[in-house]
Amino acid sequence: MEPIAIYYHPLFIEHETGDHPESKQRLVVAKEVLEQSGLDLEWITPDPAPVAAIARVHEQAYIDSIRELAYGDGGWLDWDTAVSPKSYEAAVHAAGAGLMAVDRALSTGQRAFLLVRPPGHHACRARGMGFCLFDNIAVAAAYALQERGLQRVLIVDWDVHHGNGTQAAFYDDPRVIYLSTHLAGHFPGTGKVREVGVGDGEGFTVNVPLQVGAGDGAVGLVFETLLGPLARAFRPQLVLVSAGYDPQKGDPLGGLCFSQDAFQWMAAYLVGLCEELGAAGPIVFLEGGYIPEMMAASIVATLKGMQGEAPELDRTASVDEEADVRETVEEIKPYWKGAF
Repeated sequence: MEPIAIYYHPLFIEHETGDHPESKQRLVVAKEVLEQSGLDLEWITPDPAPVAAIARVHEQAYIDSIRELAYGDGGWLDWDTAVSPKSYEAAVHAAGAGLMAVDRALSTGQRAFLLVRPPGHHACRARGMGFCLFDNIAVAAAYALQERGLQRVLIVDWDVHHGNGTQAAFYDDPRVIYLSTHLAGHFPGTGKVREVGVGDGEGFTVNVPLQVGAGDGAVGLVFETLLGPLARAFRPQLVLVSAGYDPQKGDPLGGLCFSQDAFQWMAAYLVGLCEELGAAGPIVFLEGGYIPEMMAASIVATLKGMQGEAPELDRTASVDEEADVRETVEEIKPYWKGAF
């Protein structure tokens, strides 16, 4: 089996946020743990994304404003989104990692984990927020569609927070399924079940807001009763993942109770789908996760899943978990006749 590519650049450590949950320590710890994991990994230093690639997702004026703020000694976009002197360079290299990973996945089938920061899935077309500057996964998906000629891309977002930026980027686009499982009512307040897309994209946005305390039972239901049937009907050519580790039990910014095994199981499930459907990927983008040691251990678990090692998962689901997933299935079913 080909080693999993790990995309990492020292610039990601130079994105300074100070005393902040999304700190450089997240990557310092994760890199050290991965280097000592004994896993078969190929470390790749990404090139910066061309500005034109980022501009498929973000307004040019916004891109320019981030560069100018960084080169002007930095500042804050809002109360929780920092820009330091190296943040622009870090952000364009984080986006560039996605482009390189897509190229490799399509040409050689190599799976990848992007050990990047700043994260991306909250970044909107003309506004950074939620610790995010550029939407790395959306930039990669847009590149796959526009430059590599793909017609069907699946994005799975398992961060505890809804990826409002990624949803908005493809809300009217039937070439992308965006499926998010997240804590209901949590930041940024988007991701309700009824948000299913507009125009030609109606039915291609799929949101599963979960109640506080939902855990592995919900994970199994979402993937087996919702994601699996959708993917088989859609037949994606590429699978991308926004991997937040903040739904893990005990994360200070969370509220869900996923186990470490859940991340390994989800990754292995996606590998199985890719193999079954002939899709490239999965390519996994780091998003949240705010206890560095716990996050690092769950990244290792994810990589084991990407190597095809599927753990046993406790599928026992609560009444609330069953109801949450059923509500999304019923909402999306009319758009996917015969899939469910």
